[in-house]
Amino acid sequence: MSNFISTLQNRGFVYQATNLEELEKKVSGNKIKAYIGFDCTAKSLHVGSLIQIMMLRWLQKFGHQPIILLGGGTTKIGDPSGKDEARKMLGYNDIEENKKSLKKVFNQFLNFDSENKAIILDNDEWLSELKYLEFLRDFGKHFSINRMINFESVKMRLDREQSLSFLEFNYMLLQAFDFYYLYKKQECILQMGGSDQWGNIINGVELIRKKLGNEVFGLTSPLLTTNSGAKMGKTEGGAVWLNDDMLSSYEYWQFWRNTEDADVAKFLKLFTELPLDEIDKLSKLTGKEINNTKIILADEATKLCHGIEASINAKTTSQKTFEGNSIGDNLPKFNITLNDISGGFPLFKLLVSSDLCESNGAARKLIQGNGVRINNAVINDINYMIQQSDFNDNKMKLSTGKKKHILVQF
Repeated sequence: MSNFISTLQNRGFVYQATNLEELEKKVSGNKIKAYIGFDCTAKSLHVGSLIQIMMLRWLQKFGHQPIILLGGGTTKIGDPSGKDEARKMLGYNDIEENKKSLKKVFNQFLNFDSENKAIILDNDEWLSELKYLEFLRDFGKHFSINRMINFESVKMRLDREQSLSFLEFNYMLLQAFDFYYLYKKQECILQMGGSDQWGNIINGVELIRKKLGNEVFGLTSPLLTTNSGAKMGKTEGGAVWLNDDMLSSYEYWQFWRNTEDADVAKFLKLFTELPLDEIDKLSKLTGKEINNTKIILADEATKLCHGIEASINAKTTSQKTFEGNSIGDNLPKFNITLNDISGGFPLFKLLVSSDLCESNGAARKLIQGNGVRINNAVINDINYMIQQSDFNDNKMKLSTGKKKHILVQF
């Protein structure tokens, strides 16, 4: 158990912490509970949240008990942390559907049957029961407006003269109350999260100290960006979702396979469980050898999120797609009907319909620039019509650029 903090530090998970020395003493030889909150703003988390999920996984591997706190209540308000503007308000039914869908991914990373089994809670259970006047009287006096507006997450919005509603401002109080509630009901002594949650976490730590006179702890991970400065979780094609019903195993594997050279060692530490000495050896490889290291990264990351079989299938599909002229059956699929192509179907329209291009103009430009291939053959005729003869066993591989491929089938 005592190696939990040092493992997080050595693998690059730790950015800030409250009284890290005392926290190390707490986890040394003692079983603790720690939690991370996830708001229910979409049906899946994306890889931007993966660093937090891996922190919970390491916590459990060292014998401690992870708590996943779904923000069924706080999602009704919206977290202003790290945001340039207010979030779109979701309907209650949408939040419920998102909650159900979010639970799927945690089953891949955490154990719900062991002695230190993971727990999933929903803060709507207690936040919806709060009586507002009593809450303000009992808890509001412990929060300093002067202090709250100087937290980076709030200060950023105010400095840019962007509106911060009173509704959003309440989020900080409610998240602090979550920590207070989990400490009293679950004896949870540690809240973890991304660096943009530091202010919210500090509020909870101080609330417990002021109300109960006890010390609890906060720990944040760094805001993760790629070497080129791109935010983790986003690509040109959209979010890299963790749920396989929103992003195929092949696309997930391919995301990691396309990691920038300078990020490979960092990502191996954060998103795989390979030993550090092995990662150190792999990080020294250069040239063509680094591509083999990227394949290892893709294999290991996909195993954790989608399972071993999905990882193997994704790798096999990639090899077929890139190294041979065959078609990988696990490529992302797009379906059309025989009627669609009976009279010929414009290639540029198919590129837009299948989300390979954003507009007809962009599709035509890509075709003219030799950026589109059908079954590995370049097509540069902007008036090209898809025919049944383009299909082999009702399947056709459609590619844009070097890395984007889909399987069109009818």
